[in-house]
Amino acid sequence: MAKTLEKTRKQIAKKRNGNIDALHGKSRDSKRLHRAQVRDDRLEKIAETRRKRDKPLLARAAFFQEAVQENGNKALELEAVQAKINEFVHQYDEEYEEVKKTRRAGRPASAREDLLKMKISALEREHRDGFYLPDLTVEANVQLLSRFEGSWSYLTSVAWVKLSAAGNVKPSSFPPQGL
Repeated sequence: MAKTLEKTRKQIAKKRNGNIDALHGKSRDSKRLHRAQVRDDRLEKIAETRRKRDKPLLARAAFFQEAVQENGNKALELEAVQAKINEFVHQYDEEYEEVKKTRRAGRPASAREDLLKMKISALEREHRDGFYLPDLTVEANVQLLSRFEGSWSYLTSVAWVKLSAAGNVKPSSFPPQGL
């Protein structure tokens, strides 16, 4: 959380012996307060955009962390990793079918149905071309992933790979480029 406004308000109050309410509308101090407020709003908007953009990768890491913990924090075989990827790719299928069933015949698809369809197709395309995930076949990496607490910065220490549906494994870096 940005604190520019709080600091500016405190400095102005100190200068005016605690009376910040008696500012003229176009004074330097009121303009300074306004600039600080605008800056705080802008920084909060940028931070919210970043959190929204990073949320899918954090959810992906949490999903595979849960898969590792189910396995007793041991490395997974390639077939088990492929099964977990398949489970992740098809996580929205039930919801999509339910939304599709509730739609009356002859009506256009709802926004939610279109969104789910796009998510499913994007995940299937990514799975076919190379699914981006933490490397679950290396024991040291699995131990790192098991200690993941939900922060973006921790994921940089975990090794990531792209695993295609054919079984090709390519090392990758974090954060991903073009995902």
